[in-house]
Amino acid sequence: MTPQRPPTSLRFGYGTNGLADLRLDDALSLLADLGYDGVGLTLDHMHLDPFAPDLPTRVKHVARRLDSLGLDVTVETGARYVLDPRRKHGPSLLDPDPDDRARRVDLLLRAVDIAADLGAHAVHCFSGVTPADTTSDTAWNRLADALAPVLAAAATAGVPLAVEPEPGHLLATLADFHHLRRTLGDPDHLGLTLDLGHCQCLEPLPPADCVRAAAPWLRHVQIEDMRRGVHEHLPFGTGEIDFPPVLAALAATGYQGLTVVELPRHSHEGPRQAERSLPFLHHAAAQAASTPDASASRGAPTATPEGSRTP
Repeated sequence: MTPQRPPTSLRFGYGTNGLADLRLDDALSLLADLGYDGVGLTLDHMHLDPFAPDLPTRVKHVARRLDSLGLDVTVETGARYVLDPRRKHGPSLLDPDPDDRARRVDLLLRAVDIAADLGAHAVHCFSGVTPADTTSDTAWNRLADALAPVLAAAATAGVPLAVEPEPGHLLATLADFHHLRRTLGDPDHLGLTLDLGHCQCLEPLPPADCVRAAAPWLRHVQIEDMRRGVHEHLPFGTGEIDFPPVLAALAATGYQGLTVVELPRHSHEGPRQAERSLPFLHHAAAQAASTPDASASRGAPTATPEGSRTP
């Protein structure tokens, strides 16, 4: 029986990269039984392998399964070794070898096609770490060139591409996202994946202000707890984030996509974390709903303007 949900405009999902020890059908059933609204589906060998020879058949099966369970979906592309069994998240869009960059582009193009077939509300991606002996200008040029065909495919498919600022990557902050957006001419299908833990980790603004600043470009949201200056995805209540103000700010933006729990290092206890996370989020969202978003009284975010750089 699906648990009773408190009234909230926010819709919560759970990432399959935190359920890596479960078969995909079992993971989807678990999330539906727990009352989640959707799933962040990482394309990977153990779930929906984007390079499987029977991929079209598997995608059709997953689409039917999602529909029967009433789950929405975002397609995520952060699998650690799906392209190279020896290089975590390699090759990237910044790789010096153009053939290697093309392999990452091919993965993203496959992800766009899969997302369209699943009815996903976005495709998530990231820049990658700047390779050694590569200038910043060269890295940004590679990123823009590599994303051009992916954005074209996303526009054709009608699925937004949601780039995630990732600590340690070339595109690490909201300011970096705006740099890419302007470089590409602000294309309609370029959006943002905002990881709320990353905001706590390294953004100059508090997470709630990051939400308000990012609102026009939000296409996907990830959520977990985190501490300042430490890029470690933590279960809720074990980090430093005050969630009700963050969720109040998110609800106030009118964001309609999924807010997906991102605990990839907790797959060994994934079912327990999934069971614990949703009540925590519903409680925080109920608290948020009882306290109007502070932005209405104080106006714009408190610090860094759009496009400024993190010190």
